[in-house]
Amino acid sequence: MIVGVPKEIKDQENRVGMTPAGVEELVRRHGHRVLVERGAGEGSGIPDEEYAACGAEIVESAEEVYARAELIVKVKEPLPSEYPFLREGQVLMTFLHLAPEPELTRTLLQRGVIGIAYETIQRPGGSLPCLMPMSEVAGRMAVQVGAKFLEKAMGGRGVLLGGVPGVPPAEVVIVGAGTVGASAAKIALGMGAHVTLIDINGDRLRYLAEVLHGNLITLMSNRYNIERAVRYADLLIGAVLVPGAKAPILVTDEMVQQMKPGSVIIDVAVDQGGCIETVDRATTHSHPTYVKHGVVHYAVPNMPGAVPRTSTLALTNATLPYVVEVANLGPAEAARRNPALAHGVNVWRGHVVHRAVAEAHSLPYTPLDEVL
Repeated sequence: MIVGVPKEIKDQENRVGMTPAGVEELVRRHGHRVLVERGAGEGSGIPDEEYAACGAEIVESAEEVYARAELIVKVKEPLPSEYPFLREGQVLMTFLHLAPEPELTRTLLQRGVIGIAYETIQRPGGSLPCLMPMSEVAGRMAVQVGAKFLEKAMGGRGVLLGGVPGVPPAEVVIVGAGTVGASAAKIALGMGAHVTLIDINGDRLRYLAEVLHGNLITLMSNRYNIERAVRYADLLIGAVLVPGAKAPILVTDEMVQQMKPGSVIIDVAVDQGGCIETVDRATTHSHPTYVKHGVVHYAVPNMPGAVPRTSTLALTNATLPYVVEVANLGPAEAARRNPALAHGVNVWRGHVVHRAVAEAHSLPYTPLDEVL
């Protein structure tokens, strides 16, 4: 199979969909061809020469990559300038996040693309192996980004997360105790903050209360608890995930209005629509924040792109086995054999085959088995 790796074009997105190790695996072990757009790995510190040394063909444009490749391997969803390159039957493996993206969903359907979303590849036990490493990065980043924007010069309250002797630490409230929330809590506690972790799963809270150490409070997720916690937060982190679906709004506009002036919101769930009502638009690394109700809002959907060397290596460690499966077997047979990969298929040649995506856009849902 011909596998294509285009350069990412989202604002300051410096990750790349494949490393030289992945190229070597596909080319020299499995006999596939890999096309890499010139400069695709530069943001992650990977020169073209390393790809070429491992067997990749370096091509001059994204258009050529899309035109020649049967399988496109990316990090982020295609942007409108890339839509014309997509073609019927082409396999696209990337983070798609289709639930809040009606235009992209329609485009993939119209062009007959087979879209495999990393964020919905799901093992039988419920884990999300390709999303997990990026959730770990985003959770850790959320705290360091929040600490930065709490500085007075950045528009924040002028609060140090860990405080100092005689001065209390900052209050960090995290809504959602999955991979993002647990990663954020670990870093915030390590920095000396007082952390409130909120989730709907009591067993998960019980586990984290046992393994995390420091100033930690756990609360069951309900409107009453969320409203009280949000009111005292210096830093509020939204970390809610429903695989493939739009994130539920758990923090309302009214709750945000009660927050302290200069407090900071980081909504990591923004790539699935956001779980905080006042996060009404995504921001970018170039222009990461806006202020609403006196609160600094950070809503960058590709947070891990700011630390691309770490993120690229972590992501491709997780995604490469699935890419190899699809290249070796073809998308249909790979989906038949691997239930986790089958969960990742969102659209298939004009059909929505992921129920949550269909429900998000009020589109007909077709079970994947019916189109394979």
